Amino acid sequence: MASLEAIGSGLAGALALTAVHETARQQISTAPRMDMLGMQAIEKGFRSVNAQPPQGKSLYELALAGDVVSNAMYYSMVAQGKPEDAIRRGVMLGLAAGISAVVLPKPMGLQPQINRTAATQAMTIGWYLLGGVAAGAAYQLLSKIARR
Repeated sequence: MASLEAIGSGLAGALALTAVHETARQQISTAPRMDMLGMQAIEKGFRSVNAQPPQGKSLYELALAGDVVSNAMYYSMVAQGKPEDAIRRGVMLGLAAGISAVVLPKPMGLQPQINRTAATQAMTIGWYLLGGVAAGAAYQLLSKIARR
């Protein structure tokens, strides 16, 4: 059951993060464009093995699915420890992911769509933090339900 709790909490964090990213990118001109980073990474990966990357909507959907899956796996680490400490772990995971998302794209050879302004960088960090808190809260709830 613990692995289901971990998966569920990770998925909750990933979906919270994706929901805020997708909503904001449609409403705020300076919003982080994690979708574009994901698409760039997929294109780079395909080209590194001399393969033609998907285009258009297929590329976008693959990037979105990849974000949800990878973020769910990452946020599932909130389940490593006592449930009462899960939100604290979520905060740490969210901050680490947000800071990494701001700092790492350029050294990875990607055009950083999240470093356009200080506000964009702050949104990036804040939204990953939100995902971590959501994952931690979900783990606490799922653990409580499992103990019944």
